[in-house]
Parts: sequence; structure tokens; C-alpha cells
Amino acid sequence: MSAYYIFQESLHDPAKFEAYRKVVMSTLAPFDGRIVARGGELTVVEGEWPFDRTVIVEFPSRTAAEAWYNSPAYQVILPLRLQSMMCNAILIDGVE
Repeated sequence: MSAYYIFQESLHDPAKFEAYRKVVMSTLAPFDGRIVARGGELTVVEGEWPFDRTVIVEFPSRTAAEAWYNSPAYQVILPLRLQSMMCNAILIDGVE
């Protein structure tokens, strides 16, 4: 069953984010992760969504998703993301 990370982001340090962005895709590949939505036009249809960007990353399984997040390659660049933006993140299982 697929699993998805959903990131809500408000960027405040573009330079640090650019350093993160240049490397993050290479960390996804070994875990068959792929970005299915990133940035783009966002329409709030219910409630509040106080973030500028939303990113959804798909993995083939929760195990693969957790392995990516905890991988040494991602842990090296994670501080760049955390320092460059305010962010909420969740991991959610897909449906069969």
C-alpha cells in the first residue's frame, strides 16, 4: 500500500531552501519516492490553510517512506529544510 508525506510550507530563507532543493530528489530515488504535487496554484475550499506551498511525496509503502526520512542521505539535508521554512509534515497511508 502506498504512503504519502504531505508537507505544508512557508519559506523564509530561499538560499537554504535552494541548497536543499538541489539535493532532495536524489535522496528519494533509492526508496522509489516521487513528488506528485509541489507548489502550484492552491485553492482553499474549506477552513484555513496558512501555508504558501504544499508538497506531496508518494512512496510504494510506509516502510519505504520511513526509510527515506530516516536515511543518512536525507538526514544530512533535513536541517536545511527545517531552517529555511516553517513546515508541518505528516505521513499517511494510501488506500488499496
